[in-house]
Amino acid sequence: MQQDELENYLNQLLNISCFHDYCPNGVQVEGRDQIHTIVSGVTASLDLLQAAVAMHADAVLVHHGYFWRGEDRTLRGIRHRRVALLMKHEISLLAYHLPLDAHSELGNNAQLGEKLHFLTIGHFGEQNIALHGQPMHDISLEELGEKISSTLARKPLIIGDPTKPIHRVAWCSGAAQSYFEEAIRLGVDVFITGEISEQNVHAARESGVAFISAGHHATERFGVQALGEHIAQQFGIKHRFIDLNNPV
Repeated sequence: MQQDELENYLNQLLNISCFHDYCPNGVQVEGRDQIHTIVSGVTASLDLLQAAVAMHADAVLVHHGYFWRGEDRTLRGIRHRRVALLMKHEISLLAYHLPLDAHSELGNNAQLGEKLHFLTIGHFGEQNIALHGQPMHDISLEELGEKISSTLARKPLIIGDPTKPIHRVAWCSGAAQSYFEEAIRLGVDVFITGEISEQNVHAARESGVAFISAGHHATERFGVQALGEHIAQQFGIKHRFIDLNNPV
């Protein structure tokens, strides 16, 4: 398919015009016009780009791309090596940040909730990207932690009483620890996100609402993977998700 055709389709599918983001969504580096093979991953690191080159990919699809607000805009050092590799091999880079977090089916949070067997009830947080709901089965905090560990292949950090029954949950992938107080006000029993800050520990202990830090990378693997598979099925092009280890 054509690069422009793919970008237009994704821009509409993810409704990017409705989001005020920290980076551009869509094509960030333009490559060859025809796309037959796509490699997807969480972050457009040099390792991911080198894997895409080895696979003769025409495009790379990621959640974390380039040109973030407040970031140095010069193409030097790490940034130069990444962009130079893409341009040398005429590989397009497409990145979708908040729109991919928020999509109701393919998004990081929708996919995370599905993997953990949560029933979504509503939205909250910045631009309504976070979700809250309830487990589909009775579960304790300890059991939820075990479920997260097996699903994400990463042991989470849990702040709270392991025996606590979990009836209501709130979650947001990535670095959404600033949403914790809003989650507390929702009356949930636990808040799940990728990262944790020092003050979150005190808030969890004082509020009685458990906090689970499950990993930024680990919680954001499912959205871009689902989006890549959707593209492959929709347009009959090749797709491969590459999961590069990241402990954070």
